[in-house]
Amino acid sequence: MSYDSYLHRVRPGAPGSPILFVFHGTGGDENQFFDFGSRLLPDATVVSPRGDVSEHGAARFFRRKAEGVYDCDDLARATERMGDFITANRERYESSTVLGLGFSNGANILANIMIEKPGLIEAGVLMHPLIPFQPAERKVAEKAHVLITAGKRDPICPVPATLELGEYFKRQGDAVTFEWHAGGHEIRPNEIEAIKAFLAPYGGQA
Repeated sequence: MSYDSYLHRVRPGAPGSPILFVFHGTGGDENQFFDFGSRLLPDATVVSPRGDVSEHGAARFFRRKAEGVYDCDDLARATERMGDFITANRERYESSTVLGLGFSNGANILANIMIEKPGLIEAGVLMHPLIPFQPAERKVAEKAHVLITAGKRDPICPVPATLELGEYFKRQGDAVTFEWHAGGHEIRPNEIEAIKAFLAPYGGQA
């Protein structure tokens, strides 16, 4: 377990402040949401890792076999590795609360961490996620706050799959909020406003 097992950018906050992990989409890198995360939580530690998988030169956090068809063995590997990375950085920066924000492939690795490692992430922002399988029900009484943002015409993340992911988290006892827009896989201003409001209790700028 190492705090530097992923190439990443970090902005240290004060000891005891929240730590926010931001996860890029396919083809992004550690710069994609680093400044955004830093603006959202001015006093928090912000950590932005780069995915360790290359798909024709595009960085990702886990492999896939086709669009919407995941390599589940590699997803399990990535979930374990990223979980260790999160834990190591939480301890390194003496953070009180662990938060996550991810877009597309980054939302998917964050969602799977919240599924497989309940209690590690207190609040997660999942922007246009796709979990194309039925996760196992949670066996521990850990609760999280979840914001899912999505487009009603997203060709990559169908509405039924998005709703089912939210219902899964609700069945586990999590507090789930949705924010929709009428478009596709792009990020729109109402999503940004919803994220600001969601993170306001953790020191965010509403």
